[in-house]
Amino acid sequence: MTTEAPVARISPDRPGIAEIPRRTRLRTSFARTAALPACDAGALFAVLAATGGPWWPKVAYAGAVLAILRLAGTQRQRICLRVSDELPWLAFAVAVPAVPFRLDWGTALMAGTALALGRFACFAAVRAARRHRWVAESALLVGTGALGVETGRILAAHPEYGLCPLGFADRLPPGPESELPLLGTLADLPGLCARHRVRQVIVCFPAATDADLAELFRTNRTRRTRVSVVPRLYELGTRIPARHRDEIHAIPLLPLASPRTGRLGRRLFDVVAGGVLFLATAPVLAVLMLALLVRHGRPVLFRQVRLSQDGRPVAVLKLRTLDDPRPDTSWAVRDDSRGTLRHWLRASHFDELPQLWCVLRGSLSLVGPRPERPYFADRFDRSVPAYRHRHRVPAGVTGWAQVHGLHGDTSIAQRVRFDNAYIEHRSLWTDLVILVRTAGTPFSGLRRSRRSEGGEP
Repeated sequence: MTTEAPVARISPDRPGIAEIPRRTRLRTSFARTAALPACDAGALFAVLAATGGPWWPKVAYAGAVLAILRLAGTQRQRICLRVSDELPWLAFAVAVPAVPFRLDWGTALMAGTALALGRFACFAAVRAARRHRWVAESALLVGTGALGVETGRILAAHPEYGLCPLGFADRLPPGPESELPLLGTLADLPGLCARHRVRQVIVCFPAATDADLAELFRTNRTRRTRVSVVPRLYELGTRIPARHRDEIHAIPLLPLASPRTGRLGRRLFDVVAGGVLFLATAPVLAVLMLALLVRHGRPVLFRQVRLSQDGRPVAVLKLRTLDDPRPDTSWAVRDDSRGTLRHWLRASHFDELPQLWCVLRGSLSLVGPRPERPYFADRFDRSVPAYRHRHRVPAGVTGWAQVHGLHGDTSIAQRVRFDNAYIEHRSLWTDLVILVRTAGTPFSGLRRSRRSEGGEP
């Protein structure tokens, strides 16, 4: 059954599939990405310009307020626009920077009022543009059940949400009460999003398991298409903050995080933080290398090929603590050096200090999933679900699994769970937390060494 979307023209080569005109897509892009930050900046600088005093503290204050709003996630364009959901964070953003920049509270109150009024005007303008179909985004519904059909009907009847429903993707066709067509299965979803320029995917309980959906969106999610999920038991309240939720006619939506690229910023963090750590530990590393040279002779360093992002092989450096003839195919190597320098290095993880040089060289990241040897990576990829998803980001010297004690001869499935959770939620703050917790691993490793006899080379 064909559907004629009011906001779009019908493509002659794809009957029933609506296409958003290019000019509308450009207006939508501006409304989604630039309108709210521009409105906040304009409201702030208008108030600060009208007040007296030095200009540089006011500029710094405005920058701090905008940074807080950005980091808090309150400047993302929402489907459901409500100023009341933003008021607590607007008050927090204007109040906290006022103390260090010595801004009087009267000016801060005026800035908060201007921000709230600016948000109200911006949201009103966007809703009006949506109602007149000046801005709209194509949407694809995943799930042909009763909730999916109802969501499609709501979006078609309420243009103020700014979404033009194109159809469904699922295993089963929708019921006869639906006016939207079934465009394909879940396997067709990436192609459908690319072919029809879909900007919003709404997941409404399709005929698929959660594991299948996680596999689908982990491997095919892009920054150009946003994905929102109707949570299980959505009729019940949750503790998820309002700024992280969205809504369609009292149906809550949980937006999935966009795939994070940020390679330049992450590389800058690796160089700065890795350089500081390398310089701080260089004297310790020099003493350890000299001790190994005197006690065990050459070579002092151990070089091994492991896999990083996208399965790319990289060279990893460690202090040599074992003389295993087959390190690339031996998992648990018996350590007969208990009580010696080599055993202490392995237990304290000080043998991994040379990997900081790998970070500066660019072959490893400071924080990320632990790199694995190709032989075992191939085995785990065939036997452990979602193992290959660890390779979405560069491998790291330390990681979320490692600070939870999952290293050496521990469960690979649990490591995969922690690594993939880190990738989905990673941030600068998370990396800093992992680095701080890593500082305590030498002491916990020495305690565990008294109860173990083997480890991972």
